[in-house]
Amino acid sequence: MSSTTTPRVPTAGASRHRRAAITALAVSLPLAFLAPAGATTAAPMAPDQQTAAPTPTAPLVLGAADLPETRDVTMLAPGLTRTSITRGAPNPDFFWTAEVAVPSASPDPDAPATALSTQAQAQMVADKLTAAGVSARVENVESPKLGDAGGDLGFRVRVGRFGTKADGSRTVEQIKAAGYKASVIYTGWDGDAGSSADDRGPWKLEVLTIDPKEFRGDLTSSFGPNLQDRETTSSLAAAAGALAATNGGYFVMDPAAGAEGDPAGAAVQDGKILSEPVGDRPSLVIDKNEASVQRLRWHGMVSGQGNSVTLPLDGLNRVPGLIRNCGGSDDAPTNLPLHDFTCTDADEIVAFTSEFGPATPSGPGLEVILDAHGTVTTVNNSRGTGIPAGGQALQAIGADADKLATVAVPGTRLKIDTDLLDEAGKTLKTRPNTDVINGGPTLVENGQLNVTAKRDGMVRTNDSNSFFYGWAHKRNPRTIAGVDAQGRTLLVTADGRQTTSLGLSIKESADVARSLGMVNAINLDGGGSTTMVQGSQVVNSPSDAAGERPVGGALLVLGGRKN
Repeated sequence: MSSTTTPRVPTAGASRHRRAAITALAVSLPLAFLAPAGATTAAPMAPDQQTAAPTPTAPLVLGAADLPETRDVTMLAPGLTRTSITRGAPNPDFFWTAEVAVPSASPDPDAPATALSTQAQAQMVADKLTAAGVSARVENVESPKLGDAGGDLGFRVRVGRFGTKADGSRTVEQIKAAGYKASVIYTGWDGDAGSSADDRGPWKLEVLTIDPKEFRGDLTSSFGPNLQDRETTSSLAAAAGALAATNGGYFVMDPAAGAEGDPAGAAVQDGKILSEPVGDRPSLVIDKNEASVQRLRWHGMVSGQGNSVTLPLDGLNRVPGLIRNCGGSDDAPTNLPLHDFTCTDADEIVAFTSEFGPATPSGPGLEVILDAHGTVTTVNNSRGTGIPAGGQALQAIGADADKLATVAVPGTRLKIDTDLLDEAGKTLKTRPNTDVINGGPTLVENGQLNVTAKRDGMVRTNDSNSFFYGWAHKRNPRTIAGVDAQGRTLLVTADGRQTTSLGLSIKESADVARSLGMVNAINLDGGGSTTMVQGSQVVNSPSDAAGERPVGGALLVLGGRKN
């Protein structure tokens, strides 16, 4: 498939070469870009200074402007291409170092250590380490400005300079003996403002481009046999006979946070709503192969006694009381999105469809079973049972269990309404070709960089910016979805947490999306979840030591129409 040699050709010529070469299926086309000698990278532009989005044939806006970049384009079907991009080269300036967890300056003895702190607290830790014979340094962390976050994050403490990760293990033990925790990290994974714009790489990315005007297959979602289990992206692709696939949205990984594999945000498959949104975080909405990025909200109700009594429906197909990524109502500690955090609610009603799995979550509370007509067949004073074919279940906990019991009378009918509302408050109309995958933050909006990390819950107020530092500021594997000005959908994976591919900061993710021509784009689940598949073969390099990670769902590109 891939060519063994990649000739260097000018950018303009590459575009003509591509048009001429893509005339048959499975055509592999190498492209190369080499910036002019001495080229420099411009400083990041404010949204009102940004020009029109670059053409997707231009080199990526990533690292230094003069980096070599090669692209290998393969046509998988008419209207469907896969582009493998390699940019930069191994950088001898990067090294391994020990990063120290800085104890909190809070009077609370249970306050956790953080990666970042104030200058005074960081210097105190560095001085104590140095006095113990471990020479430490304090570094200020400046993050690129985003739409609603970034800037001066605080100070970190680091020790040593090592050729390999293993070389740092002895230093970590010395730090531990001095009373602190540390881990060995690679400086190429830093996303610091200023230096990151001059970095040399390397980076490896994969891009799927689906043109709805030409592609005669389907772009769809898959959550596997049920929602509460995890499967690898490649197994989901193989089961469906997909041409290609990427991992999808966020999901529950920890059983203590809910049902493992359950979407942690909005999910619609073949027009059926399967999971509620996280606040109004952005989602990728697919309708007849045409994609859009939309902020959706939840509206759910349970009606009984001839619609004279209505009760709020808190969620769909998740464990009552546990709200992964938060963003619900009457939740603790917040109703706002809070990424990779599980909020709680002692009083909830949650509905379940047969897609959830063979049995609903067990535990105390009330459970009501409805047949395909909405008639109450069973009322149980504990939770956990099977869902009849075509039927549904309702689970309630706390005070809401008593409320549901007043309307859930065997033999009577209950009406369950589940709707997704757009930003105008209108109901999202779904049909068999409609799929929704959750994501966040927004990366590009209407052609302009607009990274909404704070709005979408990637900034925490009580951890000295440490979560944002690790999740958004640092380079990680990323999966990106978006739409270009021609209406084409682009799905992108960037390998990371490796010395052979650094990954992307969230700001770099936005830059990459825009330089690929996307006018609207969002971040999907990343890290060890980031996976690109062609056929049933993984074509990127997932970062988990165990290999490809089982995920909650995937985006599949199928060769035939569903409807």
